[in-house]
Amino acid sequence: QVQLGESGGGLVQAGGSLRLSCAASGSISSINVMGWYRQAREMQRELVARIVSGGSTNYGDFVKGRFTISRENAKNTVYLQMNSLKPEDTAVYYCYADLSLLRQSGTYRYWGQGTQVTVSS
Repeated sequence: QVQLGESGGGLVQAGGSLRLSCAASGSISSINVMGWYRQAREMQRELVARIVSGGSTNYGDFVKGRFTISRENAKNTVYLQMNSLKPEDTAVYYCYADLSLLRQSGTYRYWGQGTQVTVSS
């Protein structure tokens, strides 16, 4: 019913930048929250950033002003601009969306397939 397609991961040197994108498609009525989690090897998944449809944002403490989340509501797309990347930012980054479906009540969370971000020292 709903697909989240991610792009933009890759390999970058410490201090570099990457921009992740995630577009939601399918039988979507509205999207309340879009955001990103990440999971490093043998670590728990942690929130990177989230943005509500009205524009308010939240970030993980480790971001410390380095990342910026934004979205284009008309395109059901969320972006994560990551600057000043560090080796400890290496992880699989997962996009998610909390949304409602056409002709169906309730709110559902959907996840992207994940995109690898590797930061070399």
